[in-house]
Amino acid sequence: MDELNVQVSLYNRHRNGRYSSYKGTVGKVARNVLHQHFNETVPFKVLHTDVTQVRLADTKWAYVSAITDEASKEVLAFQVSNSPNSKLIMDTLDELTENIPEGIKPIIHSDQGWHYQLNYYTDKLSEKKFIQSMSRKGNCLDNAPIESFFHLLKTECLNGFPQCKDIGEFKEITKNYVDWFNNRRISQKTKVMTPCEYREHALAV
Repeated sequence: MDELNVQVSLYNRHRNGRYSSYKGTVGKVARNVLHQHFNETVPFKVLHTDVTQVRLADTKWAYVSAITDEASKEVLAFQVSNSPNSKLIMDTLDELTENIPEGIKPIIHSDQGWHYQLNYYTDKLSEKKFIQSMSRKGNCLDNAPIESFFHLLKTECLNGFPQCKDIGEFKEITKNYVDWFNNRRISQKTKVMTPCEYREHALAV
């Protein structure tokens, strides 16, 4: 299959395995503030972030960095790159600051990926007065909300487009999915409202 450049036509979780950025302790490891207590109901209080990867039809990888709201499930930041580098992470934080009200000081929970330990990231959180929290080493359940979103992204969105030809097509398809997810997709977890509707409802109470 490699010699003939043949790939399966359905999304395959083994071929598109979960991206792991863990490289040991390379900077500051924050304490786990949440301890798997994912019961926040007020938007902008607890946010989750991570990076995942998806194989494209040209055999290259696309890397997705996202931030979701635990209460509303809303995707507050979504960036795509061909490299899981510092620019991808900082562009995600910059998008987040544009999409949340000023003065908000949420908990931002991540795994212990190397980019979340280094000064450029921790200093930015400190500057914004965001509270950093991290999963235990090698425990994906500690960051289940963002893992759940990535699962939905790959099954609901990418099953229809299993072979995005390149990163440009991937960006367009995922951009449309995030817009649909935030504004049209209802869920029992958000009281049969879309994430944006739930956010407005919860903040109005």
